[in-house]
This record gives sequence, structure tokens and C-alpha cells, in this order.
Amino acid sequence: MHDIGKNIVGVVLACNNYEIIDLGVMVPPQKILQTAREENVDIIGLSGLITPSLDEMAHMAAEMEREGFDIPLLIGGATTSKVHTAVKIAPRYSKNQAVYVLDASRAVGVVSQLLNPETKATYIEGIREEYVTVTDRHERAERAKLRLPLATARANPVQIDWTGYTVPAPTFTGPQVIDDWDLAEIVQYIDWTPFFQTWELKGVYPKILQDERQGEAARALFDDAQAMLQQIVDGKWFAPRAVVGFWPANAVGDDIRLFTDESRQTPLSTFHTLRQQHTKRPGRPNVALADFIAPEGVADYIGGFVVTAGPEEAAISKRFDKANDNYSAILVKALADRIAEAMAELMHQRVRRDLWPYAADETFAPDELAAEPYRGIRPAPGYPAQPDHTEKLTLFSLLDATAATGVELTESMAMWPGSSVSGMYIGHPDAYYFGVAKVERDQVQDYAERKGMTFEEAERWLAPILNYSPQSAASVAAE
Repeated sequence: MHDIGKNIVGVVLACNNYEIIDLGVMVPPQKILQTAREENVDIIGLSGLITPSLDEMAHMAAEMEREGFDIPLLIGGATTSKVHTAVKIAPRYSKNQAVYVLDASRAVGVVSQLLNPETKATYIEGIREEYVTVTDRHERAERAKLRLPLATARANPVQIDWTGYTVPAPTFTGPQVIDDWDLAEIVQYIDWTPFFQTWELKGVYPKILQDERQGEAARALFDDAQAMLQQIVDGKWFAPRAVVGFWPANAVGDDIRLFTDESRQTPLSTFHTLRQQHTKRPGRPNVALADFIAPEGVADYIGGFVVTAGPEEAAISKRFDKANDNYSAILVKALADRIAEAMAELMHQRVRRDLWPYAADETFAPDELAAEPYRGIRPAPGYPAQPDHTEKLTLFSLLDATAATGVELTESMAMWPGSSVSGMYIGHPDAYYFGVAKVERDQVQDYAERKGMTFEEAERWLAPILNYSPQSAASVAAE
């Protein structure tokens, strides 16, 4: 999805008389540094949406150090944090300072401090002292986290009684393009709470509209969004596209094996999953997504999907930008993201009721779905239950997703257009969302072998969840 926060920061700074050069998304470090030199900028700002961008930020800091830059580096975005900035980014850039910015409302204060000759040195010194404290606290906490050997974690899976388990077969297997989309229907499924969070208004819709402190701003924003949404629907600004597929599947260890047909004799592909390795209280399992798929000998299935609001919003947003209407440009991107998420919600309901009718009698209204009261889950590669973004490659291949929808994967496994959503469907009634959290070297090695990756490649993609330093020779897993 889009990292709208980056654009909001730019708008806020621009409104305070700072000149902003917005290079867009997925820009190589060398282009950023070249532009910084040519334009003689005072500050470089980076924003991260998906976890691979965290490593790119650390690389960017190292490149700034290597090339002799001496200007502040601002860090922000959905996947970033003060801890990551202090531990991973700031140590790579000593010639100035990498500074984490929580949200757009703080950006003006941070920038003014960094650019004021009278406050700059004291402010940076304060940041450095704070980051030392943050780093020490983080390292103590990590040392205190006991991780289980992979074999021990695997011996404590989710316990599901598969005896007598039956699930209706999907109405088709393989991929199928879904093109009967009505924007007016899609917008009924919009979850508005994340929309307000995008604009850094914290609260749950609709209560936020009456919030004592934020209500006035929330109501004004909501009115603007409704007016633009009506234009989008009436003018058919977007052409939503989607593809969905289902396959016979069974769990084989921590993997989910897909088959070409119901005979389950010929493997088609494999989804690889990761297992929690942190210690649990008695009775609490170490979960992997494969636990929710039936073992061999029991008929089960898995689904997958890609939906997109379409590429049209990029041109529309650019048109607003050219008219110097940055607010509308950001608003249309934010609404495109909401429409894509609403499509994912609507599609999942169609799956449960009709396409894979394991909940054919479900009667939830659109505004009830945000609480996820229904059976089944739709986990996505790159998210907590499966933090490896490269599993998108398998999903896209199975669905022939790019040909079907126009959605492409970048080198960092982000989806383009940004207003796109992908994931899997797991239908077991006991399935739930969870976070894999940190993993140890033994699981990374095992995972790399199962995926046919080199160990170093697996470490790179799993870097945000490693419970060890890749440079360290020894694992801290319990023996």
C-alpha cells in the first residue's frame, strides 16, 4: 500500500515554508544522494512502508557516511521505530545524525531544531544520548528473551483434532479473474479507522468524529473524503481488478503443499511458513500457519488472492499535484488504499459464502466485518504470521497475478500499484492471526534449505525478525 505518511510530512513542512523535493517511492539510494548534492538539500528524509525498506534505510545511512554527507537523516513511516533507528540506522551514520520522527505533527519541530545553528548541536547530542539508552535497553531485553530450538518449538504446535474434519470443496480450483466490481458496493466495506490513522488522527470510527480534541478535524476530513469518494464512484475513476484461486492442500511439516487436483498425487507448489520460537506458558502453542492446514490423508484446501483499486489513482494524484493541490493528491491515494482494502474484505466474504462456501449461511453486514467475527483468516506474506515477503512470488505465480490484474512486484517485494492487497485464505474454524516474532539461526537455516535459498539470502529477507546478529557466530537459542 502507499506510504501516505511521507506525503503528509511533506505537506506539513511545505505549509511551514520548507521547500520539499519528493522523489516518490522505491527510489535507489544513489538517485537520492545525487539529487541531494545537485539541489544542495539541508536534510534527507526516508519513509518505510514494508519491512525490507528497514534494511534499505540502514544501507542508505551507510552510503551517506561513505560518501561524506554531513546533513541530518530523518526516518519515518509505518514500519519504522525509534528502536530500529537507534539500533540499526544511527550507528551507520556518524557524520551527522539519523533521527526518528514519530509522525507529521512532530516533523516541523524536529526540522527547525536541526536547521537552527543555535540549537542543532545540543539537540543532536540529546538525541545521541537518548539512542544510547534505547540501544542498551533493547539489547538487555533481547538477551532476556529465551528462544527455543526449532525442534522443541515444532513439538508444540497448535493441537487440532482432524478426525472427521470435512470442509466443502471450492467451486473451482486454480485461478479465476473476478471482474464484476461495483465501486458503489465496494465503498460499503471501507473500514474508516485506518483512514484516520493515515492522517495521524488516533481513534476508532465513528467515535472519533465526536472526540473532544480531534472531532472537528476528523469531521472536516471525513466530509472531504465523502465528497471525493462520491466523485470516484460517479466518475468511475478507478477500474478495480482481482484474481482469486483455490488449490487442494495439505500440511507437510511447516510447509503447505499444494496439489494439481483432488487426487493429491502431483505437487503443484509450496507455501513455506515460519514457526514461533519464543518460550510459551504451559498450554500455549508455538504456532505456524501450516498448523491450520490438514495433514496428508485429510482433504483440505488453501486459497489466494490479489486485488487492486487499479493504476488510475497515480495519474489522478499526479494531476492534482500539477495543480498544486497536494491535499487532494494525498486524499485520492488514501481513498485508493481504503478501496483496495475494502475489496479484500468484500472478496473474502464472497469466498466464504459462495466461491469456497464453508460459511454459506454467514449474514454479517459490511460494517460488522472489521471486527473479523467470521470463520477463517487471510494472512499475507510480509505480515506478522508470515514475515517473509518472498512468499508473494509463489502466490503471484500460482495466480498469474500480474497478467490478471496488472499488479507487479518490485525488487523489494512491494506491490505496484500501491493500492493493492494480496494474501491467502485459510478456512479452518480454529485458525487465528498471530505473530511469528523473532526467530533463531536454526530456523533460518532450515527455512533457507526448504525454500532453496542460500542462508545469506534468507537472513537478508528475514533480517527484521532475526533474534541474533548475522555477524555473530553463535546462536542464543536454548540448548
